[in-house]
Amino acid sequence: MTDTPPPEATRHNPPRVTVMGRLRAYLFAGILVTAPAAITFYTAWALITWVDQGVRSLIPARYDVFFPGSIPGLGVIALLLALILIGMLTAGFVGRFVVRSWESLLARMPIIRSVYAAIKQIFETVLAQQSTAFRQVVLVEYPRKGLWVLGFVSGTTGGEVETVLGEDCVNVFIPTTPNPTSGFLLFVPRTALKPLTMSVEDGIKLVVSGGLITPTP
Repeated sequence: MTDTPPPEATRHNPPRVTVMGRLRAYLFAGILVTAPAAITFYTAWALITWVDQGVRSLIPARYDVFFPGSIPGLGVIALLLALILIGMLTAGFVGRFVVRSWESLLARMPIIRSVYAAIKQIFETVLAQQSTAFRQVVLVEYPRKGLWVLGFVSGTTGGEVETVLGEDCVNVFIPTTPNPTSGFLLFVPRTALKPLTMSVEDGIKLVVSGGLITPTP
């Protein structure tokens, strides 16, 4: 007489994968592989096309022979060359005089001067070679005790804010999900931060994905 296996032994057999199940899994895998690349290339193509059209609209018709429309990216190259040329001109004495005169004119306009000063300061901070803005990812206890959010250190708190707070604080940008270009600016005591070793790029991926992509240390 042979022993028969208990009924429980047959209940844990893995379910059979149907053909439709395999096709569905392959479909999802294909989307995960192609969708990010397709969106990236489409965004880059749209940006290049937009720049090309903007640059071509500024070129007189008699010079169209030097800028054939069938070459994509030519407008981007022309824009880069123009920016380099402007940078070279402004590096000289005459260029610096023109820039100072232009900024002096803008400083006399009530609303324009505030917008121009803010935008210029942002670009100077982001493009400065020695800038440490958005170089560190931290955890901040926000919006209440026991809850933590991901933040990016953008600098050391100074000026009137530092005087009023009376302690060593840092400027922390708290991005929103899934759009990290919007968020909140917090002035957080340095001792209240929990620094992370992940890169800013990994931190942005974590925010954009809503926690679906978790970088490994």
